[in-house]
Amino acid sequence: MAVSIETLQNLLQQLNTVPATDMAPLFAATRQVKLDAGETYIREGDTARKLAYLEKGIIRAYAVRNNGDEATLFLRWEGQFIASHDTIIRQRPSRFIYRALEDTVVVEIDYEQLDGVLRENPRLEPLRSHFLQLMLAEALDSIESFVTLSPEERYLQLLDSRGGIVNRVPDKYIASMLGVTPVSLSRIRKRIHSRGKQ
Repeated sequence: MAVSIETLQNLLQQLNTVPATDMAPLFAATRQVKLDAGETYIREGDTARKLAYLEKGIIRAYAVRNNGDEATLFLRWEGQFIASHDTIIRQRPSRFIYRALEDTVVVEIDYEQLDGVLRENPRLEPLRSHFLQLMLAEALDSIESFVTLSPEERYLQLLDSRGGIVNRVPDKYIASMLGVTPVSLSRIRKRIHSRGKQ
């Protein structure tokens, strides 16, 4: 399925280390994938090395603990990239499940294909560093927020960066991502709301 012009423009803005005229081989290797709400994009144990750009929708990455509880690793939404850190960086099966929370459209490339395109087109090589640095930065940001910020500060940070997301994602997933219970999240919201009235 053809990738939309708008999507290509958004990608080019993020991948601004490479001239647009050099990007044709990369885009030729991509495909558009549509996911229904609730559909799994990457399963636990999958070894496929998929790298995707979210054109529309939200994907949640999570793990299921031994007691059956789900722990949300992160959420990704429009304009962001998504990939399994396990398969791309560690080259091992994914430990997490990546599932669409709503009808979602991604532009996808297989990392092995990407590697081949980069070898054949050396001018595109900066893209590899861009993707890997992006994945590393996102992982470090997540770790640092848990070390340096309170759950309320992490929630405020989410509101500041993409407040509309909280209205599209069930509270239990937001709470899990913040490392709190849904009851604690409700209390955080009440405190923020009461301060806003003062």
